[in-house]
Amino acid sequence: MWGSPTHLAEVKRIITETYASSSDGIELEVLLAETNAENSTYDGIDWGGERVAQEVVDKVAELEKDGRTVSKFSVTGYSLGGLIARYVIGILYQKGFFNDVVPVNFNTLATPHIGLPRYPSFFSFVTSSLGPKLLSRTGEQFYLVDKWSSSGRPLIEVMADPDRIFYQALQSFQEIRIYANAVQDLTVPYVTSAIETEDPFALHETNGIDIQFDEEYSSLIKSFEVPAVPPTSTSKPLMLSPEWFRTRRFLPPVLQLRFPLNLVIYTFLPVLIPVFVSLVAVRLSLATRSSRARIRLLEEDKSNSQKLIDILAELEGNVEHAVVDLIDNPADPQSIDGAHDLESVSPTASDSITKTKKDIEKAEKEQPILTPVQVKAAGWLNGLPLKKELAFFPDVRNAHGMIICRNVKLFDIHRRGEAILRHWAASFVL
Repeated sequence: MWGSPTHLAEVKRIITETYASSSDGIELEVLLAETNAENSTYDGIDWGGERVAQEVVDKVAELEKDGRTVSKFSVTGYSLGGLIARYVIGILYQKGFFNDVVPVNFNTLATPHIGLPRYPSFFSFVTSSLGPKLLSRTGEQFYLVDKWSSSGRPLIEVMADPDRIFYQALQSFQEIRIYANAVQDLTVPYVTSAIETEDPFALHETNGIDIQFDEEYSSLIKSFEVPAVPPTSTSKPLMLSPEWFRTRRFLPPVLQLRFPLNLVIYTFLPVLIPVFVSLVAVRLSLATRSSRARIRLLEEDKSNSQKLIDILAELEGNVEHAVVDLIDNPADPQSIDGAHDLESVSPTASDSITKTKKDIEKAEKEQPILTPVQVKAAGWLNGLPLKKELAFFPDVRNAHGMIICRNVKLFDIHRRGEAILRHWAASFVL
């Protein structure tokens, strides 16, 4: 959320540089969607998708007016943009857009494909409780508490359903490649961006996971394997000891100042934190109120009757069978591993006996708490020929922006994500 076209500046630069010229006469035209930015991202995946779909249709018409023919179509979405992209292709599929245009590449980077999971922590409990209230329609859809369909199913479940046009549109693409941060993505965790139900990297510092990296693209995982029996755990520094303080990062990079300025920051933290939290809560509340008012106007607008309402009728009115949904077992989906050469080895029942009770409890605390709907959605989506690519940035506070070099002017460390973008561009089928 809170995205801006400027966040994708490096993405556009790299793909444009990679395909600046083509020997077969194919020209790449890059469209950066501009209708969903800042507060507009509160309005939901569906209304965001409607806006972008119209941008695509308008751009194609503009190109055709200039005598240029659009023969192929590819889409790349970052974070919330990946979910919007899946909605967009559903709209285009329904309109018959792909009858004349070949769908080629569908890519996402750090996208919460199965919504935002909960974790067994107080902070996660707070965010999952307040998120649907403070993030308007998008927050409801992120946490799957919306009742988008006529039968009350959340939008993320509908978009993952193989019987719906969103899935069928996605299935029509020649290449489906998703990029996820294996670790340190505090915004969109590994399980949802990689469409998995367990996180083998949650304890990567202690579980002995063997990670092999790509020789050409640094920070891109080539393969990984989790040992059946983890190595003996090493002792950790005592809390509040000098070593403990050296291994902890309490502040974001912009506030990590040197002595004595760091002492000033720490001194005022008891005042700064409550003020900051209050300002954020007020800001989110005001943005949510504006968003809900904007959505009401959109839904009341007669000119929108051929958009969202028709899609609802198309998806649920003619195909929905409530009985099938009731007897469907969400806890036992058909799960197919979509990673191309990534290997994940989970401990067997006999191996788990060798673990101590403390190890098991620690592992459980680091694993996400997925709802039956999220597990079912992951199983459905893994039925697609997904190619999963994992980025590994273990020594940063939050890798979410780094994977796309979101702000290299303000944060030079974001340049480390360029290798991931170079791999994305090189894998792009023109």
